[in-house]
Amino acid sequence: MSGFHVFTLFTLGYFLSFFFRSANAVIASDLSRDLSLGSEELGFITSLFFITAAAIQLPLGSALDRFGPRLVTSSMMFLAALGSLVFALAPSFAVLALGRALIGLGLAGVMIGGLKAFASWFPAGRYATVAGLMLGLGASGALVAATPLAWLNDMLGWRVVFAWGALVTVLLASAIALGVRNAPPGVSWRSSDQSMGGFNEVFRNPRFWRIALPMLCLSGTFLAVQGLWAGPYLFDVMGLSSIAAGNVLLFLAAGVVAGFATSGVVADRFGLPRVIVLSGLLFVTSQLMLASTAFGLWRLPLGPTYLLFGLTGAYGILLLSHARRIFPASITGRVLSAVNLFAIGGSGLLQWWFGLIIGAFPLTDQGTPPAIAYATVFTLTAGAGLAALVAYFPLLKETGVAAQEPVFE
Repeated sequence: MSGFHVFTLFTLGYFLSFFFRSANAVIASDLSRDLSLGSEELGFITSLFFITAAAIQLPLGSALDRFGPRLVTSSMMFLAALGSLVFALAPSFAVLALGRALIGLGLAGVMIGGLKAFASWFPAGRYATVAGLMLGLGASGALVAATPLAWLNDMLGWRVVFAWGALVTVLLASAIALGVRNAPPGVSWRSSDQSMGGFNEVFRNPRFWRIALPMLCLSGTFLAVQGLWAGPYLFDVMGLSSIAAGNVLLFLAAGVVAGFATSGVVADRFGLPRVIVLSGLLFVTSQLMLASTAFGLWRLPLGPTYLLFGLTGAYGILLLSHARRIFPASITGRVLSAVNLFAIGGSGLLQWWFGLIIGAFPLTDQGTPPAIAYATVFTLTAGAGLAALVAYFPLLKETGVAAQEPVFE
């Protein structure tokens, strides 16, 4: 077995995760029609992917440090397969919510499991690059969840798509369970603390909180919009059809893929904190562009705007690499899951809150939420993002790397 083999399987797993988390943006109108869902219910349903993933993050980190990514990730993926099947067969809002929750719970371990495995399989100097490549290639699941999914949805229906998704998830979970090692021979991956807690060292470090806040406000916003509200914005504000919206979402997906794929290389070249701040400012700018368009101040090209949003939003993943530098490799699972809690949990809450805010505005004569509702949301998230970057700014001058880094070719 090689690091490439481990990299490939976890990247495929992240591909599935990104497809499932992004799918509702394209099938939102069909879900609303078939099961009579309003904006609040649609936002809540979609947010369950992130809410359940967030709920499991802390025990997930401890489990990864204790039992290893092979067993933990594959076991959870079987649960995601069940959730996809439940989602496909759902006759009601409650059952649909259960299926979505199981999908989020089951796929919560893919990214963190992969990053935990990479800490043992690859040297520390290449960690950000390898992690970025996994995320970039895996994020191409968002490309499939754009125009291709819109086409499949029109041809087969969303229920058939999710039924096939269950089968693919089972096959990949089996491949990880049977074909992955937690670490190369002779390399230790276990934490010296074998308890299922052990987060004191993480949460007592003030630098952790300077990373957690932008993870919440930047990555949380990015995932919330990319996973759901990017689609309704196009339907309600711009009046696009399903296929036309899928075409614009391809720009978003392309930006996400490019952002994840290049983030590690760019950070290694120009400095991790510096790239985080610059990309964060550009991400805030993209939100203000969307708000300005919704306010009717001017109409910006949708494709490039979505491309910028996806590209710079994806760079928020570098916050995980920064957290990885602060703490020893033996507690990587706990560190990454604690930071990721703020991205995943934040995105779940934000998707739900977006629905509540948008639903609070009276509908237009066409029966859709008004543009001012979306403009309000993006203005609020842009302000929160700026505040988070101010909190992160003191870390710009830090370059230290934690001790106990693994060295393996």
